[in-house]
Amino acid sequence: MAAPAANSGPGPGPAPAAGSGVGRLQEAALRRRERLKALRSRTAAHKNKDNGEPENKQFREDDEEDATKHKELKLRNYVPEDEDLKKRKVPQAKPASVEDKVKDQLEAAKPEPIIEEVDLANLAPRKPDWDLKRDVAKKLEKLEKRTQRAIAELIRERLRGQEEELASAVGSANQEGSDSD
Repeated sequence: MAAPAANSGPGPGPAPAAGSGVGRLQEAALRRRERLKALRSRTAAHKNKDNGEPENKQFREDDEEDATKHKELKLRNYVPEDEDLKKRKVPQAKPASVEDKVKDQLEAAKPEPIIEEVDLANLAPRKPDWDLKRDVAKKLEKLEKRTQRAIAELIRERLRGQEEELASAVGSANQEGSDSD
C-alpha cells in the first residue's frame, strides 16, 4: 500500500512534513479521524432535525471512554469467595407460578361433548356385504334384462300355443257343427 502524499486529499490544511513514513501514516490517520468526527456530527444534526430525535444522542468517539465506563457486575450462578464480590451476588430468582395459567388453558382446550347419548345405529357400519352388492349391481342389471326378455318370450309362446289350441278348438267345433247338419 502506498503512503499518502502530504498534501493529497481534502485535509483541513497543509500537513507538517514528517521524517519517516510511519509519521506520515499517523498524521493521515489523525486527519481521517477528524474528518469522520465532523461528518458524524453533521449527519447527527441533520438526523435530529428530520427525525425529531433528542440532540443528546451522541456517537462513541473513542475507545478510551468505553474503558472508563464499567457496567455493574452481577453474579447470578457464580458463588464468589471474595467479600467484595459477595456483595454483587444476585439472589436466586424464584420462578413464577404458572399452574393457574396452565389449568385455564387445559380447561379451554377441552372440547365440550356435542352428543350426550350415543346412537349405535349411526355408529354401526353399513351391512357387511354392501360393497359386494355394489360391485354385483351392474351384472344383476344385465341379468334382470335377460330375465325379462326370457319371461316375455315364454308368455308369447304360451299365447301362440293358446291361439293354436283356440283355433283348433274353433276349427273342431266348426267341423262338428257342420257334421251335425
